[in-house]
Amino acid sequence: MVDHTSNAEHDQAVTSDEIDEIAFDGEESLADESFEDFTSAADEDDEEAGDGASAPARGRIAVYSIDAKLPGEVKGATRYTFLCSLLAQAGYEVDFITSRFQHWDKEMRSKDFAVDAPYAVHLIDEPGYPKNMCPQRIWSHHIMAKNVADFFERDHAFDLVYCQIPPNDVAVAVAEAAERYRIPLIIDVNDLWPEAFRVALDVPVVSNVAFAPFYAQAKRAYSLADAIVGTSDEYASRPFKDRPNTIPKLVVYVGNDLAEFDRGVDEFALELDRPEDELWVTYAGTLSACYDIATLIRAVAQVAEKHPTVRLKLLGDGVDRAALEQVAAEEKAPVDFLGYLPYRQMAAYLESSDVLVNSLARKAPQSVPTKIADYLAAGKPMVNTSPSPEFGLKVTQDDFGVNVEPEQPALLAQALDTLLSDEPERMRMGMNAREVAEEQFDRSKAYQATLKLIESLIKQGKR
Repeated sequence: MVDHTSNAEHDQAVTSDEIDEIAFDGEESLADESFEDFTSAADEDDEEAGDGASAPARGRIAVYSIDAKLPGEVKGATRYTFLCSLLAQAGYEVDFITSRFQHWDKEMRSKDFAVDAPYAVHLIDEPGYPKNMCPQRIWSHHIMAKNVADFFERDHAFDLVYCQIPPNDVAVAVAEAAERYRIPLIIDVNDLWPEAFRVALDVPVVSNVAFAPFYAQAKRAYSLADAIVGTSDEYASRPFKDRPNTIPKLVVYVGNDLAEFDRGVDEFALELDRPEDELWVTYAGTLSACYDIATLIRAVAQVAEKHPTVRLKLLGDGVDRAALEQVAAEEKAPVDFLGYLPYRQMAAYLESSDVLVNSLARKAPQSVPTKIADYLAAGKPMVNTSPSPEFGLKVTQDDFGVNVEPEQPALLAQALDTLLSDEPERMRMGMNAREVAEEQFDRSKAYQATLKLIESLIKQGKR
């Protein structure tokens, strides 16, 4: 266990005057307090967690993620809140640190926002931003980094810190706090910044200069880690391009709660009212540049010439929706834009589909996207256009789908036609997919490796 030192005095991390010095497109100033607690699990009598209070038997853990879906919300990532629940069940005291700004809704969580969870929740202020790719987001994360650093100055009585990257600057703030207070640190690589930015902006020299700070921040965060967890082997291996390979590395897919997925199927499948003669091709996820949905729409338009009952179901939303609706109209493609759906309802759509498509652009950096766990759980064949060698090999070796070169509508249409014409093959690949889901992507099983890593690092202490 680490020493539980007393907390520093809490000062406002960023004043409204400091924010007004930078053009901010009308965003409101930060509140006087840079973070608040919203929890049913915290001990309200222990206002200063470091004032000599004895730690629980297994230790106290801080988990940081900026884009989480908290209990009661529809959109967001659940990897880290699920981990928090597992840790709490295992006997740890857990503090989940996230943003007041709901990344997926692009809205602030209300001041009276309440969370019913077996872990404490700390909402850290940041100004927010209107789009995923915009200057305001860089500034917002800069403020978030300052306020996260302030949080750890106030409360650093932790036995381990588990931190998501990106955003890179916030991860650096968390990592430096862990180093300062001699707390073991696990960095969880959930995406690669700035590699992902090159999908939208890849200009020789200009991009290198613009993205240099992001590379430097990632290198700094990785250098301070005591262990690395990645959502793919590519992601887990990335830190070791910039640091010695002398610390533990663990690959744990984002995964899903398979029992929750199956409950959604049981609850909503009969409500979908799918016509018996229709063939459903489905994509679930963000509608943005990385995912090349325009190629998928054009491919389905071609498939419809041979399979007139085919329909493309797009489950999700994003900045490209209006442009994609225009593409669908021009191609006269049979497309249903369904928007974001509650998780259980989405599960029912996936399970009711005939073919699922992991559609990515040629320059997309994703390895094993979040949606893969749900696709596999549905027990349906997958057409994969991801350029990731790691995931393409997995599709082939585990035999749950086919790989198609990205941004090629004719090739994608041919693959879809082949699967839609061969029901026995769809069933065979679907059975393989479900088996992979149960063995490798079910969080209740897969995340046990993360718990073992955490336990070993806490016993070992800071190196």
